[in-house]
Amino acid sequence: MEIALAILALAGWAAAAWLWVQREASKQRAMAAEQAEQRATATFQALAAEALARNNQIFLELARESLAKYQAAAEKDLESRQAAIENIVKPLNEALAKFQVHYGQLGEQLRSLSAEQARLEAETARLAQALRSPSARGRWGEIQLRRVVELAGMLEYCDFVQQETRPGQEGWLRPDLIVRLPNQRQVVVDAKVPLKAYLEALEATDDDARAQKLREHALQLRTHVQRLSDRRYWDQLTPTPEFAVMFVPGEAFFAAALEQDPALIEFGVDRRVLIATPVTLIALLRAVAYGWREARLAESARQVSELGRVLYERLGTMCTHFEKLRRALDGAVEAYNQAIGSLETRVLAAARRFQELGAAGGDELPILGSIERAPRPLASSPQTGRQTTKPASGPDPVPQAE
Repeated sequence: MEIALAILALAGWAAAAWLWVQREASKQRAMAAEQAEQRATATFQALAAEALARNNQIFLELARESLAKYQAAAEKDLESRQAAIENIVKPLNEALAKFQVHYGQLGEQLRSLSAEQARLEAETARLAQALRSPSARGRWGEIQLRRVVELAGMLEYCDFVQQETRPGQEGWLRPDLIVRLPNQRQVVVDAKVPLKAYLEALEATDDDARAQKLREHALQLRTHVQRLSDRRYWDQLTPTPEFAVMFVPGEAFFAAALEQDPALIEFGVDRRVLIATPVTLIALLRAVAYGWREARLAESARQVSELGRVLYERLGTMCTHFEKLRRALDGAVEAYNQAIGSLETRVLAAARRFQELGAAGGDELPILGSIERAPRPLASSPQTGRQTTKPASGPDPVPQAE
């Protein structure tokens, strides 16, 4: 039993020793493997460092070569770019130099323009102040009206009469313009348009106040249309068309009123009052001038026709006189031929016998011939168109003119 226990103890000790030996061997192998790994890692690191250093050297050399090529190309491109920039900048420098030369003149012109603008503003302010007076507004409207008439080619005291006063049923009528039309017709133009509310609207700083003044301006124009219609110029100044023209001396004045009162035109047409701005009045007067030209052409044509009729009658009278003269010449030729025939046969024949008998000396008496040409008659009479006489026949007739 003891032996068995001893054998078992010895076997356990042997197993433990074997395990310890195996463990130690494993530790040794692990240590060897770790050392080998460390050596391998060191070797790899050394090789990698060497390869990296070699690669870095090669990369640096390649980079230097590429950089040198790039620098050469860049320097060449930079030179071309500098030349191109110089070509671009050179005209700019020249223009800048010219600008600097003229800058002083430009500054002087700007200062002069500023002074002119200030003067214009002052003149505008004075004009606006002057237009507040009804008489000044009326006079300004009359001046604008005269300019419009001149632009339209309607000469003063020729096709229109300005400021003519006529008696009417309700007092004296004083239109600003009476445009004369062909056929003794006339068109009345009135230029007294109220502008006070419009001027106050321009000076208003509040939008509501400005809109209120513009509405007043439109109402004033409507009221003036009604007042002009009540005057009934077409009944007082005859003969006139059954309408009158209310001249508004500015496009902006009428546009502002029309914006507030779109029915203003229809309102005037219903009351026989046409609202005209400078542009529309010029068109109207140009139409009147065209009518005058057509009337003058028609009158000239009538006078030409009358002159042609009178000339034709006078030509007929003159042809009658020439026909009488031709007949008288024809009778004179016939009488001459009869006298020559009698002289030749009865007188000269006996006189030539003296020379034959030796009683007369000198040359022989000439033989007198008769006139065989007859006066050319008129081919036809201007009054009847028929041939008056036949041409006289003879051995040597006068050739007819083509």
